[in-house]
Amino acid sequence: MGKFFVCPRCGNKDPAFIGIKNGEKYCRRCIGFNGNLVKEEKTEARPVRLSLAYSLSKEQKTLSDSIVENYKNGIDTLVYAVCGSGKTEISYGVIGYAMSKGLKVGFALPRRDVVIELYMRLKDAFPSNKIVAVYGQHNDVLVGDCIILTTHQLYRYPKYFDLLVMDEIDAFPFKGDETLVAFFKASLRGHCVMMSATPSKAIIKEFSRPGHDMLSLRTRYHKKPIPVPKAAISFGPLKYLLLIKKLREYKKKGKQCLVFVPSVAQAESLFSFTKWFVPGGNYVSSKRVKRSEIIELFKKGKYRYLITTAVLERGVTIRDLQVIVFGSDNQIYDSAALIQIAGRAGRKADAPKGEVLFLANQESEGMKDAINEIKYCNTFLQNVSSANS
Repeated sequence: MGKFFVCPRCGNKDPAFIGIKNGEKYCRRCIGFNGNLVKEEKTEARPVRLSLAYSLSKEQKTLSDSIVENYKNGIDTLVYAVCGSGKTEISYGVIGYAMSKGLKVGFALPRRDVVIELYMRLKDAFPSNKIVAVYGQHNDVLVGDCIILTTHQLYRYPKYFDLLVMDEIDAFPFKGDETLVAFFKASLRGHCVMMSATPSKAIIKEFSRPGHDMLSLRTRYHKKPIPVPKAAISFGPLKYLLLIKKLREYKKKGKQCLVFVPSVAQAESLFSFTKWFVPGGNYVSSKRVKRSEIIELFKKGKYRYLITTAVLERGVTIRDLQVIVFGSDNQIYDSAALIQIAGRAGRKADAPKGEVLFLANQESEGMKDAINEIKYCNTFLQNVSSANS
């Protein structure tokens, strides 16, 4: 059964995910994606006005111009840039160019929270254009000059996008999900710009082929070193005591902190412990009711610390933020995840420093690799300084 059947939507041909109903074969892998599809319609070229409160750095401008030139020449681009380098702003040039030509433009990300934040940023950056956000329970409007959407919503746009920017290509739930990857490819009729601070070897190899280009940026836009994580090895009650000590220290200094944990259950249980010793915190996870409201209050300074799962691993920029990974030796934390988490610290030009603490029972390979990679990226900053001196 299903031996010669290939799903026209997601490309699945695994018999284990193919069923038969009323004598017709169907795909069980993507059957849950059943909302309205967007049909092709003509788009008129529109005036584009890019509004930024600051200028791109020389390095950012060079990359932005290269992406636009690649797009004009029909070349897909991978932007391999460190956390805090301004990847999103680097993509504005090609987005503006495509919109000015009346082309179909999309910007896809794996997570809803980041889609919402990016939607607000692009609305400000392109005030004269119609920017639309599409994600679960928010899909009444599907068409605009630029569509910001989760990767789960790409199935609505078969052969639609002339330009598709995809950030966080290495992030859950997109990473390793064959169905979402298939939707990405199926929605693209033109060319893509993919962005990551930690691309896989397979992605790097793919963008080494003809018709592809990889552009790198290993320094942050403010030209300050990325905070290098410190490994703190501690066991049992001592690990909890060290966490309480650090949270009290940050609170006394008026600094906010994100405490990352491996699971939803651990987020709940750890906060049940810390709230008695360090008031003024909260916790979030994918299951937390009113998660968005809690995160927004944290950004406004309402909470001194948040205990969080991977929902805040990316797309968060908060001034003078400190970061702790509680249980960083857990197998869920590979080097890519730890690099992303560490990248939450020191992102603001007026507060480029921040402490990143890997709190664990032992130093894992992921921890070692993440620390070494961040140190390596910081050597590029030293080389830039030497060249300018």
